[in-house]
This record gives sequence, structure tokens and C-alpha cells, in this order.
Amino acid sequence: MKIQELKINNFGKIKNKQISLGENINIIYGKNEAGKSTILKYIINSFYGISKNKKGKEYSDLEKYKPWTGEEFSGKLKYELDNGKVYEVFRDFKKKNPKIFNENMEDISNQFSTDKTSGIQFFSEQTGVGEELFLSTFVSSQQEIRLQKNEQNILIQKISNLVGTGEDNVSYKMAIDRINRRQLEEIGTMRTREKPINILERRIMELEQEKQNLQKYEIMQYEVEEKENEIIKDIDNLENQTKFLNELKTLFENENIEKEKIELKQNIKKQNIEKIKQIDAQIDELQLENKDINKLVEEKNNKKNKANNIGKKTFMLFIIIILLNILQITYIKSNIAKYTILGISIIIFLILTFRLLKKKKNIKINQQKEQEIKKKYEILQEKIKLLQNEIQILEKNNQEIENEIIKNRQEIEQNTLYKKNQILKSYPELKITDIPEKDIQIKMQTTQDEIANKKIVLHTLEIDKNNIIPNIEKLAKVEEQYANYIEQKKELEKLNTSMLLAKEILQNCYEEMKHTITPKFTDNLSKNISQITNNKYTNVKFNDEHGLIVETETGEYVSASKLSIGTIEQLYLSLRLSMIEELSDEKLPVILDEAFAYFDDERLENFLTYIYNKYFDRQILIFTCTQREIEILEKNKLKYNLIKL
Repeated sequence: MKIQELKINNFGKIKNKQISLGENINIIYGKNEAGKSTILKYIINSFYGISKNKKGKEYSDLEKYKPWTGEEFSGKLKYELDNGKVYEVFRDFKKKNPKIFNENMEDISNQFSTDKTSGIQFFSEQTGVGEELFLSTFVSSQQEIRLQKNEQNILIQKISNLVGTGEDNVSYKMAIDRINRRQLEEIGTMRTREKPINILERRIMELEQEKQNLQKYEIMQYEVEEKENEIIKDIDNLENQTKFLNELKTLFENENIEKEKIELKQNIKKQNIEKIKQIDAQIDELQLENKDINKLVEEKNNKKNKANNIGKKTFMLFIIIILLNILQITYIKSNIAKYTILGISIIIFLILTFRLLKKKKNIKINQQKEQEIKKKYEILQEKIKLLQNEIQILEKNNQEIENEIIKNRQEIEQNTLYKKNQILKSYPELKITDIPEKDIQIKMQTTQDEIANKKIVLHTLEIDKNNIIPNIEKLAKVEEQYANYIEQKKELEKLNTSMLLAKEILQNCYEEMKHTITPKFTDNLSKNISQITNNKYTNVKFNDEHGLIVETETGEYVSASKLSIGTIEQLYLSLRLSMIEELSDEKLPVILDEAFAYFDDERLENFLTYIYNKYFDRQILIFTCTQREIEILEKNKLKYNLIKL
């Protein structure tokens, strides 16, 4: 893989700059602060994205390289993979995701997976190399090389780590020691006393004892709740029985109300009969009174007949007197006799006239009385008729009442039987067939007394339960703590198992590394260092006791820590170069940023000649502030591409 072109619109201090890179060695030359590190960051950030994380630095890359004036913060990078396919990546560094174009200028960004933090993973998927691995192997910067004399052991350790584990920041021994320390501090052993596992085990034992003491309250609670449920069930049954009795009582009360209505109708019927008797008595009285009136009428008629006879006699007497007077006038000659007879006749006539007038008056009076008697008779007859009609109405009413009574009795009997059966069906659990009406009230009182007694017992159980509950709650807390501590112990045991497994895997990997990869690295390193040092050092080995050791020209093995800083730097670079062939199928560029600070001219010439010949098919970017690299390449007539900043 080769980077063909950089087009930096605005990144850090660099604006509107276009850089073309060659296929093999590229020298990016510039004085300090000319922007070499900025270009290196631009390349890395174009491939992997720019970080907002400070990672222990004062500023994050985003903060450091973002333009202050709010200008466009973007650029483009063009590169070619080993298969000949050319891609361009355009990044607006203010956004997470770039745009990826193929050689036909088609946007293929959606063909790659996306990470929530770092965005589209196009370069990692194309090369199989993540950012951390790229920086730790393909990029060597001055921060890693320029160590003081008293800090050379750090670099030796990095080399040993690379050889032993494949990572310059990972030491097998330190990793094992760190795991052991963590195991001791974070877990503990059977022989320790105040470590987490010991504290947990003591607390678990204490909680087990406390749990056993409190568990008896669980049994007590179970017994109380069982009795409580039994009593509640009894109360429910008794209350159902009360409801049943109430319904039955209501049924009988309704039946009695209906019977009272019948009785009321019977009373009305009796009252009607009494009233009929009274009316009959009234009719009898009226009939008697009518009889008296008839008798009076008969007497009046008799008197009238007698009066008529007297009238006839008086009339005859008048005729006789008149005839006598006519005779005495005709035949008696004596005036005294005539006048005496005439006087007597006049007196008799006056008496008879007076009697006739009186009789006439009496007749008129009797006629008035007859009218009154007749009217009274008619009134009596009307009263008798009215009373007889009232008797008929009352008798009809009584007949209707009797019919209603018969009907009501039948309805009461049928409804009572039906509703009673319905009530019995509604409470099958009571298993009651029948209860006489007279026993209902007694039964209800007995049931209420039973309910009251049951509730007293239930209240007592509630008090017992309330006394038990705090201990049950305490038991729950103890069990929760116990479970929590058991879980913590399991986590510690799991962590301990993980650490043991990690140590075992680390040991196996380390052994595998020593027998497979480490020999390969050391062989490559030996070849590289031999060529770089003109066979001064020909053999490099690694063992657990001394770490990295180097064979001198005399055949002696010495610890790498006894070598000069320049030689150590050569070892470090050589080892990293020996690893790159194993890390990716793509021939990724080797980037050296001020990596030759402690190389003398001879070492530098050897190294440049070596990498030119060794990695002729790989792009190499050398960032430098000196002319040495250019002079050596010119001296040895080695082709290179120069970019001046």
C-alpha cells in the first residue's frame, strides 16, 4: 500500500498544501516547527479519525489542530492498495465519518462498518491493522527514541517486551507480577486475614449463624399465616352464612308483608260484612218506619171515611132542619114555636156550619200531613234502595277481595318456594337445606357471635404477626446481604479463576511465543542488526533470566543494557521493522519521525542503505530536520522523493 497524495485544506498550521509522495523513500524535510509532526498527524487522522480524547495530554488532537478562526477543517488523502485499487478519503474533521471514493469517484462509505466512537472503519478493514498497532509498529517517532543515558533501560525493556510478547509496552514478568499483586490485593488467599476473600468468608459465616437464628420466625410466620388463612376462611364462610340468613330473613319478611296485606284485605272483607249487617239493620229500621207510615196512612184513611160519613150525616141533618123549618112554617101556627124551632135550627145550623168549617180545615191539614207522609215514604224507599245498592257493592267488593286473597296466597306460596330455592343454590358451600323462620334470628345471632370471636382470634394473630414481621424483615435483609456476599465471593472466585486462567494463558502464550514467534523475531533481528552494524553484532537472543542478549564479535553474550544508546536504538528500530511483515497482508508504509537522533553518520548510512534494499517494495516516510539523510542518500546514489516544508 502506498500513499500517493495529500491535499490539506486546513489542518493545524498548514493551509492549502498539496503533497505528492514517491513509492520508496520519501524525505519530508523542514526545520523545527515547520509542520512535519502536523503532516504525520494528518496522515494518521485521515486513516483513523481525529480524537476528542486528551489521553493524558493537555489538549486533544481535535483541539490542537482545529483552526482558531472557524475556517474549513478538512483535507483529502489518496492511496493505492497492493491490489492496484486506488481510493480517496475526504475528511471534514469536524464530523465523525469521512467519505470514501473509489477510482471511479463513487462514494463507497456505506460498504464499511461503523464504530460509534471512531466512525467508519475503512482503513482497519482494508489493512487489518488498527490505529494502536499502526502507531506501535509502523510509526517510530522521536518521543520513543530520544532517551537519556539513564533512561536506556526503559528502551531495553521495550525491546525485551517486543521480543517476549510482541508488544513493546507489555512485559510477561511484569504482567505476571501485576496479576499476582492484584490477586493478592483484590482477592487474597487462605493464609491472608484481612483481604477481601477473608473478610467476605467471615461475614458469610456470621450471616449464616444469624440467618439460622432468624429462620425460626419464618416457621412461626408460616404457622400464624396458616391459622390466619383458616380463620379468614371461617369468617368468610360465616359472613356468607350471615348473608344467606339475611336473604332468607328478607324473604320471610317480604312473605309476612304479603300475608299482612292478605290479612288487611280479610279485615276489609270483615268490615264490609259488618257494614252489610249494619245496612241490613238500617233497612229493617227503615222498613219498620215504613210500616208505621203505612199504619198512619190507614188510620188517616179511616178518619177520612169517618169524616165523610159525618159529613153525609151533617148534610142529612141540614136537609132535615131545612125540611123541619119548611114544615113548621107551613103547619105550626104558633110564632113562639116557630121562632123557637127556627132559633134551635139556626143554632144547630151554626154548630153544623162550624163543624163543617173545622172539618174542612182538618181535611186541609190532613192533606198536608198526607203529602208529608207520602214524601217521607218516598224518601224511605229511596234510602232503602240506596242501602240495598251499597250492600250489593260491598258484596261484590268482598267477592273480589276473596279472589285476590286466593290469588295472593298462591303467589306467596310459589314465590317463597322459588326464591328460597334460589337462595339455597346461591350458597351451595353452606350445605343448608332449610331453616325454619322461627330459628333464623337465633341462627343469625349465633353466627354473629362466632364472627366476633373469630375476629378477636384474628386480631390476636395479627399482633403476633406484627411482632414476627420485624424479624422476618431482618431475615430478608440478612438473606439479601448473605446473597450479596455470596455473589461477591463468587465474583472474587470468578476473578481469581480468571486471573489463574489469565496467568495460564499468558504462560502458554509466552511459551508459544518463545518457541515460535520469538525465535523468528530474534532471527530477523539478528539479520537486520548484523547488516546495520556491519557484522559487529550478529546474533540476538532472548531468555527469561537476562532478557535480551547480544553476541559480540568475540562470541561473548552480553546484556543489551550494556550497549550504547545508539546501538539500543538500532536494535529497537530493527526489531520493529522485523515485525511489520507479520502484521498485515498489505505492505503498509514505514514512518520514521526524527528516529535517528542518536545514530552517528555510519549507523545512519548503514540503516538507510539497509532499508532501501530490504524494503524496496514498501513506501518509507522519513520526517527529519537535518540534511544528513539527504546527504547519505545522495552519496550512495539512492533514489528518494524530497518534500521541503
